[in-house]
Amino acid sequence: PIPMPFVSDLGDYVEFANEKNGTLTYPGYSYTDSAGKVRSVSGGSISAHYQGTGPSGNAALADNGARVLVGTQSNPIRINGPVVVDNDVIIKGYVSGQGTIYCGRNIHIIGVGGATFEGADDPRATGDSAKTLGTGLKQSYGSDAGKMGETQNGDWRNIGILLVNVENFVLENLTIRDSHAWAVSLEYCAHGSISNLNFISSGSRKVNGKIVTVLNQDGLDLRRGCHDIDIDTIRGATGDDLVALTALAPRRDHAPGEYGFTEMSGSRKNMRENDVFAIRIRNVAGYCAGGHHIVRFLNSSGVRMYDIELENLRDTSHAGFRCRAAVKIGDANPAWGGVTPLGDTTRFRISGICSRAHHAILVAGSLTDSEISNVTNLNPETT
Repeated sequence: PIPMPFVSDLGDYVEFANEKNGTLTYPGYSYTDSAGKVRSVSGGSISAHYQGTGPSGNAALADNGARVLVGTQSNPIRINGPVVVDNDVIIKGYVSGQGTIYCGRNIHIIGVGGATFEGADDPRATGDSAKTLGTGLKQSYGSDAGKMGETQNGDWRNIGILLVNVENFVLENLTIRDSHAWAVSLEYCAHGSISNLNFISSGSRKVNGKIVTVLNQDGLDLRRGCHDIDIDTIRGATGDDLVALTALAPRRDHAPGEYGFTEMSGSRKNMRENDVFAIRIRNVAGYCAGGHHIVRFLNSSGVRMYDIELENLRDTSHAGFRCRAAVKIGDANPAWGGVTPLGDTTRFRISGICSRAHHAILVAGSLTDSEISNVTNLNPETT
């Protein structure tokens, strides 16, 4: 694993990409500029590290070192291993392969034409770091199960889209099917926009003709240190929580990038840097096929969560099926740090909740100075 420096320091990433011989190839494309002129951009490839001119072709301009990548279904962007881009990266359309893009500034991931990220036909590992690989009780499937020299727990490598230490980002217009664990996870990210994500997972899938268990299939997770993020239009069904803000201190210290942990980054020494705040969530329509929660808010161990908005949630579960809660706040379970001190979970505004779950709103921990309104309970079994 590679240490995770601040995003402005790409030196370690470049060394890592060169060591692994990472490559990225991209097709050419055309676009119409603001003057109505059609312009063409040539395709090409990146070997480990891109430090050339940006889309303007002028090294003296601010886009120097940036890349705009556009893939089509017949000619996708292809990534193999780690690649470093010095400036902004914009990704649009279809991508194939497996790898990581480390960049110095903004990231824009925009799907077109029904763009879909799909889990592997036979994933080497699934589940989070608390799960062992296998087919037994409370285990999560992985073809690496029992293999000497391979990690026998899930970790951050199972996450579909992982953003760490990223600011000024856009993620939109994607379907993610059969994720290996959390479909999308953000750590220490800020000033971003997430919209029009659709999730399709159920907590199990067919591998080599057999149904196997895949645990921890959250849809969108915001972890420690995330703030000032707008989330709009989240749909679908997931094996675990559809949307989760989970700001938990790590159970033990670990080096950033170390295998065996579901979070790639280590915890910040300044506890306030771990707080989650100024998150706005609107227009959620879906359910948890695993029977957990549609939206979950959870913080503990001194990490604070505040100034959170949730507006317009619609439970789309089918007749006879119940999630545990449409919205759950906090948790008394000591495994998650127990009930937070008064004031650590505060200033929530929740409205427009339409629920068929066992609980429309489940406050399982502390909550102060908050407002909950316009809640509709369609479950006749509850009051």
